[in-house]
Amino acid sequence: MKANLKVALVGNPNTGKSTLFNSLTGLNQKIGNFPGVTVDKKTGQTKLNAAQEAMVIDLPGAYSLYPKSKDEGIVLDVLVDPNNPAHPDLVVFIADATNLKRNLLLYTQVADLKIPVIIALNMMDLAKRSGIQVKVDELAAKLGIRIVPISARSGAGIDDLKQAIADANAIPLQTDVLDVNELAPAGMVERVQAQFKLANPYTALQYLHHYQQLSFLEARQTESLAQEVQQSDFNSQQLQARETIARYQFINEVLFDTVSSPDNPIQESYSNRIDHVLTHKIWGFAIFMAVLFIIFQSIYAWSEYPMSLIESLFIWLVNAVHDYLPAGALTNLLADGILAGLSGVLVFIPQIAILFAFIAVLEDTGYMARVTFMMDRIMRKVGLNGKSVVPIIGGLACAVPSIMSARNIENWKDRIITIMVTPLVSCSARLPIYTLLIALVVPDERMFGLFNLQGLALMGMYLLSMLSAVLVAWVMKYLIKARERGYFIMELPVYRMPRWNNVALTVYEKVKAFVLEAGKVIIAISVILWVLASYGPPAKFKAIDQQFASPAYTAKYSAEQITQLKASAKLENSFAGILGKSIEPVIKPLGFDWKIGIALITSFAAREVFVGTMATLYSVEGDASRMDSVKEKMAEARNPETGELVFTLPVAFSLMIFYAYAMQCMSTLAVVYRETKSWKWPITQFVYMTAMAYLASLLVYQFLK
Repeated sequence: MKANLKVALVGNPNTGKSTLFNSLTGLNQKIGNFPGVTVDKKTGQTKLNAAQEAMVIDLPGAYSLYPKSKDEGIVLDVLVDPNNPAHPDLVVFIADATNLKRNLLLYTQVADLKIPVIIALNMMDLAKRSGIQVKVDELAAKLGIRIVPISARSGAGIDDLKQAIADANAIPLQTDVLDVNELAPAGMVERVQAQFKLANPYTALQYLHHYQQLSFLEARQTESLAQEVQQSDFNSQQLQARETIARYQFINEVLFDTVSSPDNPIQESYSNRIDHVLTHKIWGFAIFMAVLFIIFQSIYAWSEYPMSLIESLFIWLVNAVHDYLPAGALTNLLADGILAGLSGVLVFIPQIAILFAFIAVLEDTGYMARVTFMMDRIMRKVGLNGKSVVPIIGGLACAVPSIMSARNIENWKDRIITIMVTPLVSCSARLPIYTLLIALVVPDERMFGLFNLQGLALMGMYLLSMLSAVLVAWVMKYLIKARERGYFIMELPVYRMPRWNNVALTVYEKVKAFVLEAGKVIIAISVILWVLASYGPPAKFKAIDQQFASPAYTAKYSAEQITQLKASAKLENSFAGILGKSIEPVIKPLGFDWKIGIALITSFAAREVFVGTMATLYSVEGDASRMDSVKEKMAEARNPETGELVFTLPVAFSLMIFYAYAMQCMSTLAVVYRETKSWKWPITQFVYMTAMAYLASLLVYQFLK
């Protein structure tokens, strides 16, 4: 069934827009980019009835059609430009029933664009508990549109909303709230309407307001009109103020007889009382540290059993491939290349799912917004503002969307610094590396019978990454010059219980994205790496065969031992071994051998490839009759020259520090270039992070060894 209706969800931030989107679309959704920009958009299909589906577009949250950020600019562009591929047939405007006056300002602007609108009056349950009474039918009559009371979190009213969307053709266009000719120089609105063949005068007024900020007129090759507007007495800020006052006068008249509320809303005072503790300048940070401690302790405690199951599954698969498929290159490629590489990363799915589940819960309850508010105090001291916290905290999941979200930062200097330091925050791609290396060298013991040492080590790596990002931002504050001053305005949502199906959907989406994105890279690199590790210069391989066939070896070692020694020698002399040996002199002061060097090179595509690379290398070299997990293989690996273990405590922590700081993510570099439109910033970022990683790793290894 093909969707024949395009529906856009529009509303202020924190009104439940994304929750409604998830309720409407469920798993039937996808992520894309808005045309010409890199800000994410979410689209999905929803079944309205037996005969009709609709495509739902989740637009970024906005307070006004006079944008102060790139996200708000996208909302304006989608709604006013009928040629935009995302331009909707219908707008579902999500309004918070507990804060209607503020929400309706944006609604009146959208209504004047003459796009059919339905108001989804969300959080009706909260409004009722707070003593707010909304006369829905009278409000709908005054506005002249359909209003559907809903509770997106509980699912109440969703079926009624779907039916209202299905009846969209019967929805009348709203009457004008304002006379736009009073808000522009005489004849100017008509001039823009004629130039662009616009049926709606308010759309023309929006073009006039934003001909400089969003380049509407310049992009349409109308320099003469742009100059005419500049030379006229059109004052955008003054007219915006006049328009806003006029709209609030209209809103006050509409709400006077339709909404009543108590003097002291119960829910607001309840949230405020909690905030006295959670946002306290001392206790607030202590509680945040405790929350982080619980998260990282749980990552180890809860993931142990499912990780063991996944490890056992892959060991069984590799053994089955060797047992049931004919011996040869293709079987070895599948077992020792592809399956070994995938197992090294997919085994960490439980830990990644737990991390994303905690982040989703913190966001859904409203606590993450408080963390952002608290961190604003620190951010300002290092030259940033609270809006920088959103990308930095988001960097715990992935730097790519976090760097995109920096578009909300109006100040150029703050935005550039945020982009430059966000990759320092430990993302989910580093989690498999950290947990693997910590498991190798940190004992699985409890301090005082309560604190797991491995969890404490993992928490320490994450705290180190965030502290490093703040310190680098402080340095860049003095290196990057700009006269602009940033500001931070944020509305704190009320506290709510997390919606567990929404949390589950978020975890599913994130894990799916991790598996698919990482899986494609891992399979490609595993195939290439297996070939490089299995083949080498023919003369060298022939000499190795002759060497181990000589009586000096056959008399001293069993056939199984000779096979193992020959595999190790061939790996060292393979094309991969030659590559690793070539960089070994550079990385040896860090405690790394040539095998780790190969992993450092391959993981420049994506950090999580490190684990898959180690799994492939040790599978190629390992005993075919004994299939162990990558952790067991690395735990037993020894230096052939000294006989000592390869992954000692100094080596493991040196390696973790290197991955904590090194810019080993091609996708991040690509998005930095797209966001800054210059190679200067990604190159600078790559150079400073690589140098920082090398020096920090060197210091750690030399200090601990």
